[in-house]
Amino acid sequence: MADPKFEQGMRIRREVLGDRHVDQAEANQTEFDADFQRFITETAWGSVWSRPTLDRKTRHLLTLAMLAALGKESELAMHVRATQNTGVTPEELKEVFLQVAVYAGIPAANSAFAVAKKVYAEVEK
Repeated sequence: MADPKFEQGMRIRREVLGDRHVDQAEANQTEFDADFQRFITETAWGSVWSRPTLDRKTRHLLTLAMLAALGKESELAMHVRATQNTGVTPEELKEVFLQVAVYAGIPAANSAFAVAKKVYAEVEK
């Protein structure tokens, strides 16, 4: 039986994160985390990222800011890589991290800048 929220979520997830990332995540999925992966796809991607009020780039800028503020470095790295799919520029990301420094603290922004520099260096290779 087709699940529209899951299908919509998977489409958006692939558009934002890229097929390579999603295919790898699907390949690494186990019985233990399958329900969680489905939940993320339906809820985060199919219910929230699909809402029309905020455009995708704005939604992604907010996501990047929150991940940086919370110090979620592995998720932040994944989303920095995804900026190539959402149109977020390095200049815009720099401004987001400066905003994080003011409102969430310099250590959080410092870590975020380090993560982004590493990801950008990997992408340039």
